[in-house]
Amino acid sequence: MKPEGSRYALISGASRGIGEAFARHLAAEGWGLILTARSESDLNRVAGVLTSQHDVPIVVIPLDLSRPDAVGFLARDLERRVLQPEVIINNAGFGLIGAASEMSAEEQVNMVDLNVRALTELCLRFLPSMVARGRGGILNVASLAGFMPGPYMTVYHATKAFVVSFSEALAAEVDGSGVTVSAFCPGPVATGFQARAGMRLSRRSLVLKVLNAEDIVDSAWRDFERGQAIITTGPAMAVGAWLLRVAPRRAVLAATRRFLSRSRA
Repeated sequence: MKPEGSRYALISGASRGIGEAFARHLAAEGWGLILTARSESDLNRVAGVLTSQHDVPIVVIPLDLSRPDAVGFLARDLERRVLQPEVIINNAGFGLIGAASEMSAEEQVNMVDLNVRALTELCLRFLPSMVARGRGGILNVASLAGFMPGPYMTVYHATKAFVVSFSEALAAEVDGSGVTVSAFCPGPVATGFQARAGMRLSRRSLVLKVLNAEDIVDSAWRDFERGQAIITTGPAMAVGAWLLRVAPRRAVLAATRRFLSRSRA
């Protein structure tokens, strides 16, 4: 899926972490970029670095996608600019750790708004034009968490389970249309996610190796270009995802509960 002319990729949550890493990778391949996130200063930092390294057009749109009107505003803004994304990378999202009954209900619902509603609306708004053109793709950033229930991260795991199921079903619907839909399901990645979630994680406390965002996007993008519906970070993670799907639910639930209860800061 190489860019021809001024093809654009829209990346949400592009101000840091996995979103920023995808921006770096796609800019190096010559893609024009539409970058959105809440922090205008962070987006401008990313755009400044990339334009100093690559001769690609970059559009910065600061936006809180958890707002009910945000995706509509974004779509109208792109229409005004006469920009139509060829690829969408839905990366914006966050998690919280703690007992669901003890954390802010408002924050947990906000997580659903960003992780699920905004992602779904972006897909449904832009997918029809991709199918009509017979090309394009959507890469939804999910997580290994999407394959298991997560006591103490109850809402987060549920949102990622939605992303996996939604993406896999959309991929089946558009099969043969020239459009790719994938769910990217990494394990632990060293980004600002853990601090935002309130997690106490270290390399020694994790069974799975913590990966660097830059290290995982290259292979994820290659798998996306190949049309892979479920993308993980290597063979070990692929086996892990499969085991989580077939293992007895009670055993997975107990193990996840024990792990996450120890990860609360």
